[in-house]
Amino acid sequence: MPAKKTDEARLLQEALETARALHSHGLLSKADLSSISALCEPPPDYTPRRVVSIRTRKARMSQAVFASFLNVSVSTVQKWESPSANKHPSGAAAKLLQLVETKGVEALLVP
Repeated sequence: MPAKKTDEARLLQEALETARALHSHGLLSKADLSSISALCEPPPDYTPRRVVSIRTRKARMSQAVFASFLNVSVSTVQKWESPSANKHPSGAAAKLLQLVETKGVEALLVP
């Protein structure tokens, strides 16, 4: 693992441990701890089948609308959903997919 990723993972783990300690002392609400946990934990790996399921069942969007919603190209979504393309969401896109999968598209809407 590159040094930058190792440093990032360590910092995120430390932030999560701090949040848990603050919660255990009553200084951080359960809701805030949950939000911090969601931000600090790395997103899971997304298989083509899983991406299709999130798009069609959770988001209920076409590839074009879903791509626009995630701020990626339609081609990118098509590649994520194609087993032969061997391309998987990573970084911010994977985190956005995680949020849509766990909380629905409403979690990404700005009030």
